[in-house]
Amino acid sequence: MKMEAYHLSRLLLLLSFFAFSVLAPAVRAHIGDFDEVWTKRAQDARKAALDSYKENPEDVTNQFNKNVRKLLQGTNSTRRSLKRKKYTGPCLATNPIDACWRCKKNWAQNRKKLADCAMGFGHEATGGKNGEIYVVTDGTDNDMVNPKPGTLRHAVIQKEPLWIIFAKNMIIKLEQELIMAGDKTIDGRGSNVRILNGAGITIQFVKNIIIHGIHIHGIVSKEGGMIRDSVDHYGFRTQSDGDGISIFGASNIWLDHISMSNCKDGLIDIIMASTAITISNCHFTNHNEVMLFGGDNSYSQDKIMQVTVAFNHFGRGLVQRIPRCRFGFIHIVNNKYTNWLMYAIGGSQAPTIISQGNRFTASENLASKEVTKRDYALPEVWKSWTWISQGDLLLNGATFTTSGDPKSKQQFTKANMIKAAPGNTVPHLTKFSGTLGCKVNKPC
Repeated sequence: MKMEAYHLSRLLLLLSFFAFSVLAPAVRAHIGDFDEVWTKRAQDARKAALDSYKENPEDVTNQFNKNVRKLLQGTNSTRRSLKRKKYTGPCLATNPIDACWRCKKNWAQNRKKLADCAMGFGHEATGGKNGEIYVVTDGTDNDMVNPKPGTLRHAVIQKEPLWIIFAKNMIIKLEQELIMAGDKTIDGRGSNVRILNGAGITIQFVKNIIIHGIHIHGIVSKEGGMIRDSVDHYGFRTQSDGDGISIFGASNIWLDHISMSNCKDGLIDIIMASTAITISNCHFTNHNEVMLFGGDNSYSQDKIMQVTVAFNHFGRGLVQRIPRCRFGFIHIVNNKYTNWLMYAIGGSQAPTIISQGNRFTASENLASKEVTKRDYALPEVWKSWTWISQGDLLLNGATFTTSGDPKSKQQFTKANMIKAAPGNTVPHLTKFSGTLGCKVNKPC
């Protein structure tokens, strides 16, 4: 019976994805000419997303929680030295993702070790691990159709897998959205790399991307135009939204140790049946609509969306959408939330939200003590949505309204699902969120 149910579930997903083609205008995003190249990419991306979808997502959360608990055994996570301030002591790796690669003096000679360290739904992302190192030597971005070799734009459009690093500190002002080809890693370790005051990064209809160790600030909307998206294709793009990172119909994505703030639209948007994604160890500040997971109430293909949000610090000046979810399965685990101004976690269209071991500190505003917000649904509807809070630490009057059938909650509390680290460990787990300031030949 289980095997029959499995095949039926896959069949229903396939049918929904075939229906996807009917919605061609919706899936074009900022592609002005949805030609045969983009059509083929969209088809390949849909297949890759379906292949990445986990029928039993709780298995992924189980393994994640097990690794966290293993690292924390014997650790005093409440010591005063781990309050968030500039740390000057010996190198510390305070969560299992960082423990996989950090604090090794030879990290720069073994950069690709990072690709073995992802956890959660994006754990299969290897980026450019199987390719050569590409060194960005030029921080300019002057030619959208024929980008100059040595620039970031030239690096990300290449066909082959590449591990992209930077020769020096750089401020890169993108004149138009940076459209990435698959199998790429952008690795900012060892340099201070800032994507600043220009367009953002677009990950559209591709798979296998890692972005690590860069700053993204002040992203604005750009008017569009002719932009190269691969070595053998370019086309017309319409006006971009001004997202820091836009993930559109993509899968196997890992965003780690990124510092983000103050973009025109969202800091991170994940839409159009993107799946197998982890956002970890990032630091977010000073922004209104932080993260959008699913952008359309009518786009039910987002039911395959599976995202892990772990070890991030949602800092000062954030207002809402931390994240805001439609459909899908979202695991929000061991994050630090500081003084959201409206709400933290929102959603519509019955997403499954598993919140475990987070630290929610509400602001002084009495109107924004509630962590959660349900949109476009009456209580008699959303009361059946599975929104679970386990081991969360609620401070300064913060409240978390749970929902769902108590029987459905049992799958997330059964004995073989090891609990995430409790909320009081979060200052330890998230201490080094954001970019790290790694220096070559020194432990990072």
